[in-house]
Amino acid sequence: MDEQRETLQRIVSTLANKNDEIHNFIDMLNHTIKNVQVNSSNAISELDEEFDGLYSILDEMKGSMANTIQQEEARKIQALQDQLSQCSNALESSEELLELAAQSLDIKDPVEFLKAARQIKDRVTMASAFRISLKPKVSDSMTHLMVDFTLERRMLQAVKFLPVPKAPEIDLTACLVADNCITVSWRMPEEDSRIDHFVLEYRKTNFDGLPRVKDEQRWELIDYIKATEYTLSGLKFDTKYMNLRVQACNKAVAGEYSDPVTLETKAFVFSLDSTSSHLNLKVEDTYVEWDPTGGKGQEKIKGKENKSSGAPSPKRTSISTRSSVRGSRDHFTGESYTVLGDTAVESGQHYWEVRAQKDCKSYSVGVTYRNLGKFDQLGKTSSSWCIHINNWLQTTFSAKHNNKTKTLDIPVPDRIGVYCDFDGGQLAFYNANSKELLHTFRTKFTQPLLPGFMIWCGGLTVSTGLQVPSAVKTLQKSENGLSGSTSSLNNIA
Repeated sequence: MDEQRETLQRIVSTLANKNDEIHNFIDMLNHTIKNVQVNSSNAISELDEEFDGLYSILDEMKGSMANTIQQEEARKIQALQDQLSQCSNALESSEELLELAAQSLDIKDPVEFLKAARQIKDRVTMASAFRISLKPKVSDSMTHLMVDFTLERRMLQAVKFLPVPKAPEIDLTACLVADNCITVSWRMPEEDSRIDHFVLEYRKTNFDGLPRVKDEQRWELIDYIKATEYTLSGLKFDTKYMNLRVQACNKAVAGEYSDPVTLETKAFVFSLDSTSSHLNLKVEDTYVEWDPTGGKGQEKIKGKENKSSGAPSPKRTSISTRSSVRGSRDHFTGESYTVLGDTAVESGQHYWEVRAQKDCKSYSVGVTYRNLGKFDQLGKTSSSWCIHINNWLQTTFSAKHNNKTKTLDIPVPDRIGVYCDFDGGQLAFYNANSKELLHTFRTKFTQPLLPGFMIWCGGLTVSTGLQVPSAVKTLQKSENGLSGSTSSLNNIA
């Protein structure tokens, strides 16, 4: 009995689920029917607009051509009427002269006769009847203004609904990923003069190969592209890959998407680790700001650990736990107003940029091994390298390593680029705007490197997800073939 009841309950549940599916499908069909009606009405309205536009053009052309015919008619009639008037005047004069000549034949006096004859002869010589053309100036033909719409009629009879454009083909060999820009190039499988524009869609992903149905990123759209190439610029490469696809559109409809392609967009991405920062620093993702009230309420002794807390030595934690431990850990203390990146450089070439607030009094930008002590400052240990800017009283710009300082006699840029070649043993700093080389450290890195920043009175903004700029790559190639004063600090271990 219980088994049969359980079986029946399963049947009821299955039937209920199926009924829900059918109800949903019925709703979808009704919605589709409404959409068909609406879209058909819209299509008819657009068809009416197109034909009305065509009628309007034909009416305008008809009026223009009829006006041309009427103007030609008026011109010819005016020319013929002018000629008719000239001929009437000439005829009237000629008839008068003829009557005078006939009367002169009746003169008996020889002297009078000769005089009259000479006058008539002179008048005949000057008579307009002998100087006018007796050929019409214009013809009565209007065949030069006839039209033949046979070709146009055939074209109109061949008018059909616009075909759906075919899917474009992305040319992988012509695509380029450089300087945080992606240039995408495509072509149509065959010539289509009806194409009005293209739509490019791209989506960030951490999966190689074809796009997945369920992806954590949504498609971004670039519409109304007239050319068959487009460059996406100013991108942040915070994922490993980028999916891209293109569709062609004519005036009426968009075609199918191209086969999607996946391009690698790998770059160094990190955030500032608030769990290891000085309490006088306010850290938010990629921004750090001096906060003089950050350590208020805690007993701290300058240059020593805060032993009253009884807390163990802090360790780096994952990004997801940073906010929960920010108030309980203070890795850097004393005058080491330091914050580190949360991701280490262990191989390869990487690049990031730093912008300081205009009123920033003192700050350092560089890298360090994980073993930087709580009271250690960047550049004052053998395991850290940095450039330091001091705007207190007067501006000083220097490179620091192993407690050795080299003054840099160049202007301080408002944005600094950091280039780290772990395997090649190079740490270079650039003017991020002009790509001018500021200083280069050369050494052999033996441990993973963490981006490091020191800040006092002011704030720093870090930009990550950047590729190594092409200009920096070029400068590094030429720099590797030279030796100079930029390496003087690196030889001091």
